Amino acid sequence: MKCWKNKMDVHNKETRSYNMSCIKGKDTKPEEIVRKYLFSQRFRYRKNDKRLPGTPDIVLPKYKTVIFVNGCFWHGHKECKYFVWPKTNSDFWEEKIKANILRDAKKIEMLKLQGWKVIVVWECELKNSVRKETLEKIKQQICL
Repeated sequence: MKCWKNKMDVHNKETRSYNMSCIKGKDTKPEEIVRKYLFSQRFRYRKNDKRLPGTPDIVLPKYKTVIFVNGCFWHGHKECKYFVWPKTNSDFWEEKIKANILRDAKKIEMLKLQGWKVIVVWECELKNSVRKETLEKIKQQICL
C-alpha cells in the first residue's frame, strides 16, 4: 500500500476538478438529516428561501427561525477535526474559505437585524455519535 502522506494530491487535475464539481450546494445529506428530524417532530418549514438574506437552508416562519447547515470544510469550522486547510492551491482556498466565513457572518447579522433567530448546525455535529443530542438541541432552540 502506498503512503500518500507527503504527496500534494492523490488525483490528477481533471479528476479533482470533476470531483469538486459534483459537490452539491443544497439538499445535502446533513440538511436532509435535519429536515427529516424536524418533519418527524411536526415542524413545518421552507427550504432555501431566496427572499431572506443568505438563502437559509431551512426556514421556520411560525418560529421566525432560520437554520444554516454548514459543511465544516466549506465554511471553515474552527477547531474541527474535519476541517483541514488544503495543501494544494492553498492561496486560492484560504481566500475562498475566509470569504465564506465573512459572508456567513454578514448574512447572520442581517437576519438578526430583521428579527430572525439564527441556528447554525455544523456537519460534524450530525455525525452518528452526536446526532441525537444535536437534533434535540435544535428542537430546544427553535422552541425558546
